[in-house]
Amino acid sequence: MQNLRFADPNFPKPIAIILPQNVDQIKSVVLCARNASCKIIIRSGGHSYEGTSSTIDTASTANTPVPFVIMDLMNLNRVTVDLEDKSAWVEGGATLGETYYAIANATNYYGFSAGSCPTVGIGGHISGGGFGLLSRKYGVAADNVLDALLVDANGKLLDRESMGEDVFWAIRGGGGGVWGVVYAWKINLLKVPPIVTTFIVSRQGTKTQIANLIAKWQLVAPNLGDDFYLSCFVGAGLPETTTHVGISVTFKGFYLGPKNQTQFFIHQVFPELGIVEQDCSEMSWIQSIVFFSDLSPGSSVHNLQDRYLQNKACFKAKSDYVHTPISHDGIWVALNHLEKEPKGYVILDPYGGNMDRISTESIAFPHRKGNLYTIQYMVEWSQQENNEKREDYIKWLRAFYSAMAPYVSWGPRAAYINYIDFDLGVMVTKDHDDDDDQLFDPVEIARVWGEKYFLNNFDRLVRAKTLIDPYNVFSNQQSIPPNNSNLVSLRRSE
Repeated sequence: MQNLRFADPNFPKPIAIILPQNVDQIKSVVLCARNASCKIIIRSGGHSYEGTSSTIDTASTANTPVPFVIMDLMNLNRVTVDLEDKSAWVEGGATLGETYYAIANATNYYGFSAGSCPTVGIGGHISGGGFGLLSRKYGVAADNVLDALLVDANGKLLDRESMGEDVFWAIRGGGGGVWGVVYAWKINLLKVPPIVTTFIVSRQGTKTQIANLIAKWQLVAPNLGDDFYLSCFVGAGLPETTTHVGISVTFKGFYLGPKNQTQFFIHQVFPELGIVEQDCSEMSWIQSIVFFSDLSPGSSVHNLQDRYLQNKACFKAKSDYVHTPISHDGIWVALNHLEKEPKGYVILDPYGGNMDRISTESIAFPHRKGNLYTIQYMVEWSQQENNEKREDYIKWLRAFYSAMAPYVSWGPRAAYINYIDFDLGVMVTKDHDDDDDQLFDPVEIARVWGEKYFLNNFDRLVRAKTLIDPYNVFSNQQSIPPNNSNLVSLRRSE
């Protein structure tokens, strides 16, 4: 469990945590849990922002507690690299760090497009899309999936052909833990040069100076070449190593090439950043993963295999997409809120590049053309503060998010499923009997948040869910439901 907010005793605990060691044991767990009327939670890395890989919603179980088991896939973490085919099979319990390490151990010329936190499980990451340093070049992680092996609710093992293209489409970005158990993913290896360049620079100053840097960043970062990635972190408590009081901004840069080219291009389009040669470091692609990983100082490539997250905390997050540059007024709104809470910050990740050219319908993850960047709003606090201060931190975050509404995407206000956020709505408990099914439409309830995460892909996801899991065996409070009318007809035909 990586978000300690859900370690609170008030959250329901599983009756068992099961660690299968092969695909046959996955099948057995699914069938056994169904026979025992236990809900199944699937965990690969434990990073779910709302605890969907660790617990179940207390509100939906207050009157009738639901027994549940956690199927933790951590023992299924093998990565098999095929250089001739330029692909790899990755078991669903592998972390991103384990995946990167295995690829780099086999070749210096290929990598994979996924996130920078090595303890994130690849299963949940791909299931939500999976943005990272190479995404402007190669798309998200789910764009680079060639095949998958899925254990369905009946305990059957299905590959891409047997699950069908609708389901294969859905598991690539349609949310984690809700289609079945993905035993393994076949991923496409992606070409990387022998040398990449990285930098992390922080800038302090007046709010006006910080606002001007952010305003320029949002014009530059989405429009850089595909080989560039330049993100922006903003907060009153960043970076931790400075004694500066007030707002600061940190820029993280990555370029698929040497540092002289990096400096030249950045100076051309963003001279205000003031990048100098000493800021830039040349390294291999796998070393850049360590560089951006937030591992302890002195960590090596070998440490990417460590599953344990060093600095666990309690946190709450929300997300937005930005289609048009935020005005100076909007940036000042953000800075005013951040100034009030040193434990809060935002991460601005650039889109554009190849992300702007891949069709919104190619996989379930839809956030492509027209998105300049995504905003991740985050507030963290210690486990010791969890009971006393939790609501204050979450209240601050919600007020911040609400204040940004005029400046971000709308119709709908979009969100990223890997930053799952129950504030957008959750499935209500059904109290009706079968004769009143027409009064309860899970699809329309789920549409409230589903269209924020998946835009126009929502209805196709419902059709895919109805095909692969008509009885909704795999679910959470924000999962895609099967079509209720189909479910009713299936029940009555038995």
